[in-house]
Amino acid sequence: MTDFNFFNERPLHKYRKSDPLLIILTILLTGMGLVTLYFASVDFASLRHNDPLFYVKKQVVPCLVGLGALGIFSVVKIEAVRRLLMVMSLFVILLCILTLITGSDNNTVAQRWLVIPGINVSLQPSEFVKFVLVLYLANQFDKQESLLNREESSVLPAVTGLIVFSALVIVNDFSTGFLILCCGIVMFFACGSKLLWLMPFSVIALPLSALLIFSKSYRVERIINFLSPGKNLSDGNLQPMRANAAIASAGFFGSGLGTGIEKASFIPEVSSDYIFAGWTEAMGFFGVVIYMILLAVFAWRIFYCAFTCYDRFASYACFGFGLLIVAQSLVNIAVVAGILPSTGIPLPFFSAGGSSIVVVLAMCGFVINASRIEKKEYETKVEDVVYE
Repeated sequence: MTDFNFFNERPLHKYRKSDPLLIILTILLTGMGLVTLYFASVDFASLRHNDPLFYVKKQVVPCLVGLGALGIFSVVKIEAVRRLLMVMSLFVILLCILTLITGSDNNTVAQRWLVIPGINVSLQPSEFVKFVLVLYLANQFDKQESLLNREESSVLPAVTGLIVFSALVIVNDFSTGFLILCCGIVMFFACGSKLLWLMPFSVIALPLSALLIFSKSYRVERIINFLSPGKNLSDGNLQPMRANAAIASAGFFGSGLGTGIEKASFIPEVSSDYIFAGWTEAMGFFGVVIYMILLAVFAWRIFYCAFTCYDRFASYACFGFGLLIVAQSLVNIAVVAGILPSTGIPLPFFSAGGSSIVVVLAMCGFVINASRIEKKEYETKVEDVVYE
């Protein structure tokens, strides 16, 4: 412990270079998100807050904090992150419990936010759960891989952690909790764990999920509105209908950036969950294709790092981070397009929300760090060993 340092001991220039394309894409997507947030919310912000830059101003500070988190996780020692994992896990569990007790709905239908007194800053603990859960599962899968007997009970902590973290989120944020749960199960597949450990849980998962859905009226309303799009139930169809109208009016090239969006500005959540409707109306089908290409290349670089990284813990974590970001993006787009019911899952890099952008950039920082990992110095080739 005395010789342990949090930061890498060698200068960065002596390591393998970071993935430049991943860095460029991260900065590009962050910038695109801010620009999209401006032109999609300027009219709505003027109408509701009498300030056209209201949502952009709120997003700039979290972006700066997120870039700071990206910088920290891109240079901090991977082993340091692993050693602090228990502290981070207890911290996010505490945040989730406090949200259950004293959480705020932040002018929405769900109690998902925790307001920090004195500075009037709200956090969404479910976003931090994503980050910590992936690291937790990666750590447990690495331990399992290190054991000679894979039947050891090292999988049990992974299953327990997945259930605990998911359950804490599902209570107040069913869609995000369910997404976290599904991504965690995929990590079980990818990391070679036997899914028999999940069988007892799967027996009660479906009826429990149904019970949780029907326990909240707004969840039932969203499903009914999705199944009956022509019926107006307490204005539940307002956002999907206006989002579809904005997308339908886009054409091939859209109305263009900075031209004033006519239909997207009337979507209540155009700055957050439905911001992709604003991007589509402005950029059209061409813009959608460009975004999907950027997302595909971004996913390729993350998963390439995951599959080629020499450190198993970092490899598993990179896979989990890439899986979450891509899955979250596709789910959000499917909701805006009317393929899935409204969920409240933000679009990474684009949707307004401080917790979301900070966590996404922290994930990118970790992957950038992992892209530099080299073979350990004590690993030598067989032909290099000299026998005396």
